[in-house]
Amino acid sequence: MGSVPYSGRPGIDDVPVKIVIAGPFGVGKTTMVGALSEIPPLNTEEVLTEAGALVDDLSGVSEKTTTTTAIDFGRLTLPGVVLYLFGAPGQTRYRLLWQDLVRGALGVLVLADTRRIADSYDVMDLVETAGLRYAVAVNDFPDSPDHPGDVLRKVLDLDPATPLVRVDARDPASARGALIALVEHIEEMLP
Repeated sequence: MGSVPYSGRPGIDDVPVKIVIAGPFGVGKTTMVGALSEIPPLNTEEVLTEAGALVDDLSGVSEKTTTTTAIDFGRLTLPGVVLYLFGAPGQTRYRLLWQDLVRGALGVLVLADTRRIADSYDVMDLVETAGLRYAVAVNDFPDSPDHPGDVLRKVLDLDPATPLVRVDARDPASARGALIALVEHIEEMLP
């Protein structure tokens, strides 16, 4: 029996895995799902409105003109596994979606922004309260302060075993590296 070349498309024996990409408003979740997805990603981006400006803090992201209003969705097929990527909206007004969105997820990749690191606390609390395995990826923006990993770990109050990586959410190779850190962490935690 000959081997079948890898096609990059889901096969009947591929294991489906749900991964959530979470983080505060404007951190790059939609961008990361788009960089990782092998299919045209589904996104629910809408133009920011004057009404939204009353509740969305644009400090540090003043150039942002759109926001996710439900989810982002993409797919990445690897040998033996199909990763279904769900990007979560970052604003608190969308928290009602959270429980449904993380149901069945194997893990969460939390994106953080050093320009607004405290904005990550609420999302990390949600992830920890849900009991989900997670890794933290610090998205490097051109104007981001460059803090050493040990300082970020302390500020984010990360367990020593929780992966902390740097990422450029626009770059597929960098985004894959962050995703690999999460998947490896999940594998380490499995019985």
